[in-house]
Amino acid sequence: MSGNNSRTIRRAQAGTTEAPWVRYTLITLALAFMLLFLVLPLAAVFAEALRKGFGAYLEGLREPDAWSAIKLTLITALIAVPLNLVFGVAAAWCIAKYEFKGKAFLTTLVDLPFSVSPVVAGLVYVLMFGAQGWFGPWLAAHDIKIIFAVPGIVLATVFVTFPFIARELIPLMQAQGNDEEQAAIVLGATGWQTFWHVTLPNIKWGLLYGVILCNARAMGEFGAVSVVSGHIRGQTNTIPLHVEILYNEYQSVAAFAAASLLALLALVTLVIKTIAEHRNEQAMKAATDLPPERPADAAAR
Repeated sequence: MSGNNSRTIRRAQAGTTEAPWVRYTLITLALAFMLLFLVLPLAAVFAEALRKGFGAYLEGLREPDAWSAIKLTLITALIAVPLNLVFGVAAAWCIAKYEFKGKAFLTTLVDLPFSVSPVVAGLVYVLMFGAQGWFGPWLAAHDIKIIFAVPGIVLATVFVTFPFIARELIPLMQAQGNDEEQAAIVLGATGWQTFWHVTLPNIKWGLLYGVILCNARAMGEFGAVSVVSGHIRGQTNTIPLHVEILYNEYQSVAAFAAASLLALLALVTLVIKTIAEHRNEQAMKAATDLPPERPADAAAR
């Protein structure tokens, strides 16, 4: 009996009542799944990219079409991510801090890109801004190109990446409430001071997570961009589209070389996210060891 009691106590201290073999089996299955479906495919990308040597790898990245795809991908991300940063913070602030009619509908709109296929999103923009679309004749008359041009790629990317920052911030802001902001305003802080010194420090890690995920999706988006880009080599192909074209032309080394850039982006994203989470845990631990600071004092600085 004493042996059973001691085993029960050890399992309770470990946070589980299951036998050790169950825990080890689950860990083994999880590791095997990650190895088979994540690690091996990722390793295969780099192995195929370097199959003919590092010189061939660099040659695949040096060609003009590859550089054009890389530059367009970076330009798209540099436009879409800041826009979603502003829109996401504004939407999260509105939904989390205020009560108003239509709040549930606004929340549904924020989640809409998650439920709509990216291909459908691209078709929507073609319907609106294409040559035969709603605004197509007016745009053609004023020599404005959106579809099969950079503006259409940016619009499609903004649409599919919009929820990432907002969805990261909404539950965080709702959990924090608005007591600190109200206290700061009552004690004389302006709206900007309240946001900069009270709200932003409370959401900075969630904001960073959202930006990281938004940037990764913006640079790796395929479906919506494929519809609105027109696949014009050297002009409207992003890295994912460039990879598809090279692979269809049986240029496997060049295709996997470009794909390795996206794989590296994923790895860098994970590293940055891990570091941010570690810093967040350290900051939260330090905050629990210090006496709480009044929000009005922070806003007054």
